[in-house]
Amino acid sequence: MLYQQIARNKRKTALIMVLFVVILTLVGAGIGYLFSNSPWIGIIIALIGSLLYLFITWRNPANMIMSLNQAQEIQEADNPELWHIVEDMAMVARVPMPRVFIIPDPSPNAFATGRDPEHSAVAVTQGILELMDREELEGVLGHELSHVRNYDILLSTIAVVLVGVISFISGMASRSIWFFGGSSDRDDDRSSNAFEMIFKVIAIIFVLILGPISASLAQMALSRNREYLADASSVELTRNPQGLISALKKIENSQPMKRADRSSAGLYIENPFHNHGLSHLFDTHPPTEDRIKRLENM
Repeated sequence: MLYQQIARNKRKTALIMVLFVVILTLVGAGIGYLFSNSPWIGIIIALIGSLLYLFITWRNPANMIMSLNQAQEIQEADNPELWHIVEDMAMVARVPMPRVFIIPDPSPNAFATGRDPEHSAVAVTQGILELMDREELEGVLGHELSHVRNYDILLSTIAVVLVGVISFISGMASRSIWFFGGSSDRDDDRSSNAFEMIFKVIAIIFVLILGPISASLAQMALSRNREYLADASSVELTRNPQGLISALKKIENSQPMKRADRSSAGLYIENPFHNHGLSHLFDTHPPTEDRIKRLENM
């Protein structure tokens, strides 16, 4: 059951990443068609833009995200118990010891970030240290170290880059269409061609509306899928689903965080704002009751 779930979630992740690339390609093709009547020019621009943005973000994403969440780095002497739990979980997961941070927030929560296991970092709130026992902390940190081991931190970085690029080029296209219109080609035969006009309207709708929404939904689906995988991997590391089950119940019933950065919400083990909408389609995390049910089945 455990290994089947891990394999299933990995397949879903691969499909979601393929979907990301398809959305980026379609948005780029729409941009190219609108402004040069050549989809390939837009596709090339979108791909180059993604690579440049990824290169900039790649330099040190952990420091940036920790700063946004007001996290403070600690050493072993500052909190030996936390340090040793992280050390134990890293050893079991067979990943390098990550940097350890504490967020001065009374709400219990945690997250992992970085670009790869060699440049990873784990953050926990002051609230989670005060509320949870060692068994529960092991479940939570096993979950976070699983994100590191499974390269979820890499996938999250790539997803942020792709969503950012799609949103940026869609915004640029929106302003260009507003001020200058679409293609500069004013040929009478072309403008009177109903087929061309239909394609142009479809391109505008996808580039300005459907593309960014689809990218955001794919990012949310990726985040939810990786949470299920990290839950299962945490059980694999700790051999104790009860610790994580108890921790999730406590986090779910806690107050929202005050210091969390909203752009980082998808990184936390549970939504730090507890503001799920009417539809789980737009949630950054799967329903906690579903996660607990899967853990209980293990």
